[in-house]
Amino acid sequence: MTTHVLVTGGAGFIGSAHVRALLGPHGPSDVVVTVLDALTYAGNRANLAPVQDDPRLVFVHGDICDTDLVDDVMAGQDQVVHFAAESHVDRSLYDAAAFVRTNVQGTQTLLDAARRHGAAPFVHVSTDEVYGSVDEGAWSEDEPLRPNSPYSASKAAADLLVLAHHVSHGMDVRITRCSNNYGPYQFPEKLIPRFVTLLMEGRKVPLYGDGLNVREWLHVDDHVRGIEAVRTRGRAGRVYNIGGTALTNKELVGLLLEACGAGWDSVEHVEDRKGHDRRYAVNSSRISRELGFAPATDLRAGLAETVAWYRSHRAWWEPLLAGAALPAA
Repeated sequence: MTTHVLVTGGAGFIGSAHVRALLGPHGPSDVVVTVLDALTYAGNRANLAPVQDDPRLVFVHGDICDTDLVDDVMAGQDQVVHFAAESHVDRSLYDAAAFVRTNVQGTQTLLDAARRHGAAPFVHVSTDEVYGSVDEGAWSEDEPLRPNSPYSASKAAADLLVLAHHVSHGMDVRITRCSNNYGPYQFPEKLIPRFVTLLMEGRKVPLYGDGLNVREWLHVDDHVRGIEAVRTRGRAGRVYNIGGTALTNKELVGLLLEACGAGWDSVEHVEDRKGHDRRYAVNSSRISRELGFAPATDLRAGLAETVAWYRSHRAWWEPLLAGAALPAA
C-alpha cells in the first residue's frame, strides 16, 4: 500500500535531505512524496536534483499560509512532515513579523487542513531553541518553554498549537526538537557553511563575543534518521529531543579552521548578538529508549566531509552568495 507523504519546506536544507532519504536507494519503496515549498531565499530546487526525476516526487510551489492551496495539496495525503519555517535568529531580530506569519500562521493553516483531510501522523520539526538557555544539565521534553528570540518564540508558539490539536481534536501529532544541524546543501547564512565559504574565499570569519556559547551539532543525515524514527514509530502527542555533540563556538571554529587549512588569524571577534543564549543542551534519552535512535556520524569526520562537499560544489553556493544580504554568522 502506497503512503502519500506531504513534506513542507522540502526544498530547504533539512527538508530536502529528508526527501532525498525517502526517495533514495535505502528509503521505503512504498512512498509518494509531495513537496510544498515557497522557494524563498533558502529554498532551492537544486537541493532535490538527486531525486528530481523520480516519478514518486511531486513538487508544488506555494506558501503554507495559502489556505486554499494548502487544502488542495493536503487532499489525498496520508501523512505530513512539516519543515517549512523561517529559521535564522539574526533575521528574526529585525523582521519578526515574517517569522510569526510563516512559523505560527503557516503551521495553523497546515493543522487545519490535515485535520479536515485526516492526514496523520503530523510530524512537526522544531528546535532545541524553544527551551532557551540552560546553565548546566540538559532540557528534557517536559521542561517549560522559555524562548529568548523572535525565531524561537515563533517556533515555541507553533509547538504549542501542534500539541493543542492533539488534546483538543485527538490528532496524531508528533514533535521533534533538534540541535544545530550541519551537512551538504545548507544555505550559507548559517554558521558552518558561512564560515567554510568565507575561508574558501580567503576572508575572515566573524566570531560572536568570547566564543564560549555552547551548541550541540548533529549531521543532517542523522537528524533525518531521527525524524523517520518518529514518523514511523513515534507516539501520538509525543515530543522527542534529538541532540548532538556539544561544542563551544570557539571549539567549532577551531575544527573548521583545521578542516579548511586556515589559522586563527582568519578569525575576527565581533560584538555579541542581542539576547544570545549561552548554552543549549537537550536530553535525548527518550528517542533512544523508545525508538532505538542514536546519531551515527562522528563530528570531526562529518565536518571534514561537509567542507569537502562545499569545496567541490562551488557552483551550488556561489550563486546563492551573489547579491545576498547575509546577517552576521
